[in-house]
Amino acid sequence: MLDPIPPPPEWLREWTRPWAERANLHSLPEHIHEVLLFYLFYQFVHSCASPWLSRKFLPQYYTNLPRRTQINWDTHVVSFIQSTSVVLVALWVMVADKERKAMASDGWEEGHPRRMYGYTGACGLVQAMAVGYFVYDLIVSTVYVRITGVGMVFHAISALTVYALGFRPFLNFYSPTFILYELSSPFLNIHWFLDKVNMTGSKAQWYNGMLLLGSFFSARLVWGLWQSAVVYRDMWMAVRNNLSSSSSVLLPPTVFDEQEEISPATAQVTQFARQINETRLPLWLPAAYVASNLVLNSLNVYWFGLMIEAVRKRFREKKPEVKKTEEKVAAVLEPDVVLDAAETLEKQQGYFEAGDGAELLNNEPEGVSSAVQVDGGNEVKRRTA
Repeated sequence: MLDPIPPPPEWLREWTRPWAERANLHSLPEHIHEVLLFYLFYQFVHSCASPWLSRKFLPQYYTNLPRRTQINWDTHVVSFIQSTSVVLVALWVMVADKERKAMASDGWEEGHPRRMYGYTGACGLVQAMAVGYFVYDLIVSTVYVRITGVGMVFHAISALTVYALGFRPFLNFYSPTFILYELSSPFLNIHWFLDKVNMTGSKAQWYNGMLLLGSFFSARLVWGLWQSAVVYRDMWMAVRNNLSSSSSVLLPPTVFDEQEEISPATAQVTQFARQINETRLPLWLPAAYVASNLVLNSLNVYWFGLMIEAVRKRFREKKPEVKKTEEKVAAVLEPDVVLDAAETLEKQQGYFEAGDGAELLNNEPEGVSSAVQVDGGNEVKRRTA
């Protein structure tokens, strides 16, 4: 499927092409305008739209927050918009991109499948959205490194590098697949905001917590681990074929034959075959993808283990001395189980991906959550860890 956004102006494409080709990012000139537009949009939301709208509609909360928490608030607004929009676009591409669906049926009998080196403009759009966000993320994390922490800078660098390398193109097919990791991020941001607007422990936060835990388990663990195994298999086959071949040609002609009367979208799949054929697959490239994916999957499993432990801890607590009916115990216990697990995930993932831990360490005593109640400028702690 062709990119639904019109191509960049010729001057911008020509300005980008020399250094993009030196970096072997051959499809980047076709999406450089989208990377810039999405970066500028996210930066505008962070610097202008979020502060203005928050002061206008939630002045009793936003204006009374410390400066570092206001910055974190604006960062979470951008994260919510980005994660929601990119997931919707990725799902749309997976359903509507017929050329991408055709790549999925390629096998290894005749050489490297198109899902490793093929390209569609729609998948390139998903990559451009991610790269634009991580450019913003890197700049904000660097400027506010004392607030977000050094870990956020390295997280932004690694994520930006992985998604930028997709413009070779490499694993362009999988860009919508792995962007679905972000399916749980909107609910994680909502959980954070509900803490800040004095809705900690509310029914809204409980329902959101159910959606957060369900989306995290299904998207990051079930879907993520399964698709990781699939892409590992493809990369291993690519490396094995690359090492066993004495030729520098990576893409056999049988995969990228020129056909008569093919549509522009179909022709686009093989648009960068010549550039790919001129170089061998560097071993560091699949190694970098495997390493980054293993780190992220390990963190997801670790965070899920912490959530399970939070639930187990709740059930291990001693019964209160005051006798209560089963209905009252259930009414208190069940929401707390969900909220404890959601709060554990929000703290751990937020520390890694949103700089929440730096705010917590710099601004609040140990053992107290970030939930606050703003009352006349005073921050009243409502929930303890």
